Amino acid sequence: MFSSFQILGKNLDAVHDITVAYPYNIPQTEKHLLLGDFPKEIHFHVHRYPIDTLPTSKEDLQLWCHKRWEEKEERLRSFYQGERNFHFTGQSTVPPCKSELRVLVVKLLSILYWTLFCSAVCLLICLYSPVWWYFIISIVFFVLQERIFGGLEIIELACYRFFYKHPHLNSKKNK
Repeated sequence: MFSSFQILGKNLDAVHDITVAYPYNIPQTEKHLLLGDFPKEIHFHVHRYPIDTLPTSKEDLQLWCHKRWEEKEERLRSFYQGERNFHFTGQSTVPPCKSELRVLVVKLLSILYWTLFCSAVCLLICLYSPVWWYFIISIVFFVLQERIFGGLEIIELACYRFFYKHPHLNSKKNK
Protein backbone atom coordinates (compact mmCIF):
# COMPACT_ATOMS: atom_id res chain seq x y z
CA MET A 1 0.00 0.00 0.00
CA PHE A 2 1.26 3.46 -0.96
CA SER A 3 0.97 5.61 2.16
CA SER A 4 0.93 9.40 2.56
CA PHE A 5 4.20 9.11 4.46
CA GLN A 6 5.91 7.71 1.38
CA ILE A 7 4.57 10.56 -0.73
CA LEU A 8 5.13 13.45 1.67
CA GLY A 9 8.01 12.25 3.81
CA LYS A 10 8.40 10.98 7.35
CA ASN A 11 9.01 14.40 8.89
CA LEU A 12 5.49 15.74 8.33
CA ASP A 13 2.80 15.54 10.97
CA ALA A 14 0.28 17.71 9.11
CA VAL A 15 -0.43 19.62 5.93
CA HIS A 16 -1.46 23.27 6.29
CA ASP A 17 -3.67 24.81 3.64
CA ILE A 18 -3.09 28.57 3.70
CA THR A 19 -5.06 31.03 1.60
CA VAL A 20 -3.95 34.67 1.50
CA ALA A 21 -6.13 37.54 0.29
CA TYR A 22 -5.67 41.30 0.07
CA PRO A 23 -8.97 43.21 0.37
CA TYR A 24 -7.78 46.62 -0.87
CA ASN A 25 -4.53 46.86 -2.79
CA ILE A 26 -2.71 43.85 -4.12
CA PRO A 27 1.05 44.37 -4.58
CA GLN A 28 1.93 42.88 -7.97
CA THR A 29 5.72 43.30 -7.95
CA GLU A 30 8.56 44.35 -5.68
CA LYS A 31 8.36 47.79 -7.31
CA HIS A 32 5.00 48.36 -5.61
CA LEU A 33 6.53 47.51 -2.25
CA LEU A 34 9.54 49.78 -2.85
CA LEU A 35 7.17 52.63 -3.70
CA GLY A 36 5.42 52.08 -0.36
CA ASP A 37 2.29 50.51 -1.82
CA PHE A 38 1.92 48.05 1.06
CA PRO A 39 -1.32 46.16 1.62
CA LYS A 40 -3.43 47.84 4.29
CA GLU A 41 -4.85 44.46 5.34
CA ILE A 42 -3.92 40.87 4.76
CA HIS A 43 -6.40 38.08 5.43
CA PHE A 44 -5.32 34.49 6.06
CA HIS A 45 -7.41 31.37 6.04
CA VAL A 46 -5.52 28.44 7.58
CA HIS A 47 -6.70 24.86 7.77
CA ARG A 48 -4.60 22.08 9.32
CA TYR A 49 -4.97 18.52 8.03
CA PRO A 50 -3.28 15.89 10.26
CA ILE A 51 -1.20 13.46 8.20
CA ASP A 52 -3.25 10.47 9.34
CA THR A 53 -6.42 11.99 7.82
CA LEU A 54 -4.91 12.18 4.32
CA PRO A 55 -5.64 9.56 1.65
CA THR A 56 -3.23 6.66 1.47
CA SER A 57 -2.96 6.09 -2.29
CA LYS A 58 -1.16 8.39 -4.69
CA GLU A 59 -4.24 8.81 -6.90
CA ASP A 60 -6.49 9.60 -3.92
CA LEU A 61 -3.95 12.11 -2.61
CA GLN A 62 -3.82 13.84 -6.00
CA LEU A 63 -7.61 14.00 -6.02
CA TRP A 64 -7.59 15.34 -2.45
CA CYS A 65 -5.10 18.09 -3.42
CA HIS A 66 -7.18 18.99 -6.47
CA LYS A 67 -10.27 19.31 -4.24
CA ARG A 68 -8.35 21.62 -1.85
CA TRP A 69 -7.34 23.83 -4.80
CA GLU A 70 -10.98 24.03 -5.93
CA GLU A 71 -12.02 25.00 -2.39
CA LYS A 72 -9.26 27.62 -2.28
CA GLU A 73 -10.38 29.13 -5.61
CA GLU A 74 -13.99 29.23 -4.43
CA ARG A 75 -12.91 30.81 -1.12
CA LEU A 76 -10.97 33.54 -2.96
CA ARG A 77 -13.81 34.08 -5.44
CA SER A 78 -16.33 34.60 -2.64
CA PHE A 79 -13.81 36.80 -0.77
CA TYR A 80 -13.36 39.22 -3.67
CA GLN A 81 -17.03 39.20 -4.77
CA GLY A 82 -18.47 39.46 -1.27
CA GLU A 83 -17.63 41.12 2.02
CA ARG A 84 -13.86 40.75 1.56
CA ASN A 85 -13.65 38.55 4.62
CA PHE A 86 -13.13 34.84 5.15
CA HIS A 87 -16.06 33.18 6.88
CA PHE A 88 -14.89 30.54 9.27
CA THR A 89 -15.85 28.41 12.19
CA GLY A 90 -13.43 27.98 15.02
CA GLN A 91 -11.22 30.20 17.10
CA SER A 92 -9.46 33.19 15.63
CA THR A 93 -6.29 34.79 16.95
CA VAL A 94 -6.02 38.51 16.33
CA PRO A 95 -2.56 40.05 16.78
CA PRO A 96 -2.26 43.15 18.95
CA CYS A 97 -2.82 46.42 17.14
CA LYS A 98 0.24 48.39 16.13
CA SER A 99 0.26 52.15 16.06
CA GLU A 100 0.93 53.98 12.81
CA LEU A 101 3.87 55.76 14.46
CA ARG A 102 5.47 52.46 15.46
CA VAL A 103 5.05 51.09 11.92
CA LEU A 104 6.57 54.26 10.44
CA VAL A 105 9.57 54.12 12.81
CA VAL A 106 10.19 50.45 11.98
CA LYS A 107 10.02 51.21 8.23
CA LEU A 108 12.45 54.11 8.54
CA LEU A 109 14.88 52.11 10.68
CA SER A 110 14.71 49.22 8.21
CA ILE A 111 15.44 51.51 5.27
CA LEU A 112 18.34 53.12 7.15
CA TYR A 113 19.79 49.75 8.18
CA TRP A 114 19.60 48.17 4.73
CA THR A 115 20.98 51.27 3.04
CA LEU A 116 23.99 51.33 5.36
CA PHE A 117 24.46 47.56 5.19
CA CYS A 118 24.37 47.44 1.36
CA SER A 119 26.73 50.41 1.13
CA ALA A 120 29.18 48.79 3.57
CA VAL A 121 29.12 45.49 1.68
CA CYS A 122 29.76 47.28 -1.63
CA LEU A 123 32.68 49.18 -0.09
CA LEU A 124 34.12 45.99 1.36
CA ILE A 125 33.85 44.20 -1.98
CA CYS A 126 35.49 47.07 -3.85
CA LEU A 127 38.23 47.98 -1.37
CA TYR A 128 39.18 44.76 0.37
CA SER A 129 40.50 42.07 -1.96
CA PRO A 130 39.84 39.01 0.31
CA VAL A 131 36.17 39.99 0.44
CA TRP A 132 36.18 40.48 -3.35
CA TRP A 133 37.65 36.99 -3.87
CA TYR A 134 35.21 35.49 -1.36
CA PHE A 135 32.35 37.13 -3.25
CA ILE A 136 33.57 35.81 -6.64
CA ILE A 137 34.21 32.29 -5.27
CA SER A 138 30.78 32.20 -3.63
CA ILE A 139 29.07 33.18 -6.87
CA VAL A 140 31.02 30.57 -8.86
CA PHE A 141 30.27 27.90 -6.24
CA PHE A 142 26.53 28.58 -6.17
CA VAL A 143 26.23 28.76 -9.95
CA LEU A 144 28.18 25.51 -10.39
CA GLN A 145 26.28 23.60 -7.71
CA GLU A 146 23.01 24.80 -9.26
CA ARG A 147 24.06 23.66 -12.74
CA ILE A 148 25.66 20.36 -11.66
CA PHE A 149 23.45 19.18 -8.79
CA GLY A 150 20.23 21.13 -9.33
CA GLY A 151 20.46 23.32 -6.26
CA LEU A 152 21.66 23.42 -2.69
CA GLU A 153 18.43 21.84 -1.42
CA ILE A 154 19.14 18.72 -3.54
CA ILE A 155 22.59 18.40 -1.99
CA GLU A 156 21.10 18.88 1.47
CA LEU A 157 18.49 16.16 0.83
CA ALA A 158 21.17 13.79 -0.48
CA CYS A 159 23.27 14.37 2.67
CA TYR A 160 20.24 13.80 4.87
CA ARG A 161 19.40 10.55 3.07
CA PHE A 162 23.00 9.41 3.28
CA PHE A 163 23.28 10.00 7.02
CA TYR A 164 19.74 8.78 7.73
CA LYS A 165 20.39 5.46 5.96
CA HIS A 166 23.81 5.06 7.61
CA PRO A 167 23.20 5.70 11.33
CA HIS A 168 26.39 3.82 12.24
CA LEU A 169 28.43 6.70 10.76
CA ASN A 170 26.76 9.13 13.14
CA SER A 171 27.47 6.92 16.15
CA LYS A 172 31.21 6.81 15.30
CA LYS A 173 31.32 10.60 15.16
CA ASN A 174 29.67 10.95 18.57
CA LYS A 175 32.21 8.68 20.29
